[in-house]
Amino acid sequence: MSDILLEARNIKKYYPVTKGILQRTIGQVRAVDDISFEIENGKTLSLVGESGAGKTTAANMILMLERMTEGTILFEGNDIYKFSKSQLKTDYRPRVQSVQQNPWSSMNPRMRVRDIVAEPLVVNTKMTKKEIRERVLEILAQVGLESRHVDYYPHEFSGGQRQRIAVARALALNPSLVVLDEPVSALDVSIRAQIMNLLKDLQEQFNLSYLVIAHNLATVRFMSHTVAIMYLGEIVEYGEAEEVFQHPWHPYTRALISASMLSLPEDEDENVQPIILSGEMPSPLNPPSGCRFHTRCPEAREECALKVPGMIQEGTHRVKCHRITGR
Repeated sequence: MSDILLEARNIKKYYPVTKGILQRTIGQVRAVDDISFEIENGKTLSLVGESGAGKTTAANMILMLERMTEGTILFEGNDIYKFSKSQLKTDYRPRVQSVQQNPWSSMNPRMRVRDIVAEPLVVNTKMTKKEIRERVLEILAQVGLESRHVDYYPHEFSGGQRQRIAVARALALNPSLVVLDEPVSALDVSIRAQIMNLLKDLQEQFNLSYLVIAHNLATVRFMSHTVAIMYLGEIVEYGEAEEVFQHPWHPYTRALISASMLSLPEDEDENVQPIILSGEMPSPLNPPSGCRFHTRCPEAREECALKVPGMIQEGTHRVKCHRITGR
């Protein structure tokens, strides 16, 4: 059996831009533009980048909340877009769950915890009320909550406890893959480590795979086995997490690490200056020619504006950058 749970091949998501009464198409927003990645059983892949890089759009295509413009998504070797409605209901959607960023807005404030966690079971299974209640109590215990909490409403919990409830709801159907969209960014710093440790413990206990959407590199480094760095809809660097953090090849990756105050290997030299990017990310409606990062890159050369860089690979480490060509 393959170790690959999910594989995205050359996936794209373009949004048409229209104008006038007749809604004439005048362009396309290239939110995700030809990216590929793999998620292994029991492992974590993180998509990293600034707001607008395309991370959440990519995740939404995995969750089938957005339909791809082009590309293929394979789940255990099967094309999910060729599944019938019944196959999606039984073989895919229950096995791919999500935990959203904000534990305050992701729950119905009028529902008690027992109903929030039980909802996926009621919709997707034929379990009896007794079986559902037992399952709810079991999951709550697994995420560190007590049985008495089943009768509470969301407003009676702290942010960290609410996120534990969200994790419990995601685990109700015994999924294989959980999409974590900025799972700790809305929490107090003191609570973040608790939730990240909980997620890692659950991953080990249940052999879960995670797709993490994040911009905080400290979180990414702690959680990830593999990292994909995204910029303006493209993956510009991809590899094993520690390899990328210890030996970042792309100037954008180096800038992100520098900005996050995670040290680069050469930063032991006191004379090394932090990397500060100028300007903002260009519009995905009209991306720059050549390398999309060249307008902000401190190492850009003439060819960077003229020629699109290919993906250079060395082992499992991949990068799109002219500076790396011939490495």
